[in-house]
Amino acid sequence: MTALIGKKLPPDKRNLQMADWLDEIGIDSLMAVEMIFDLEAKFDIQIPFNANDAKLEFETVGEIVAAIKKITGKS
Repeated sequence: MTALIGKKLPPDKRNLQMADWLDEIGIDSLMAVEMIFDLEAKFDIQIPFNANDAKLEFETVGEIVAAIKKITGKS
């Protein structure tokens, strides 16, 4: 999952950790929406988020991974 999250980042920022803050690694709101769409397509799921809100609903890589695990039922 972290590979999909980091695919739009420069190569030196792709070694993601669960505690990494999205804004600190350079993921802005537009990139976050694109990333959500990519993750939804990859896992054939719907991730609840508000694309009209400039504030990210997920703040860390770990929060995104946890949300996907919860939706897919994987732990």
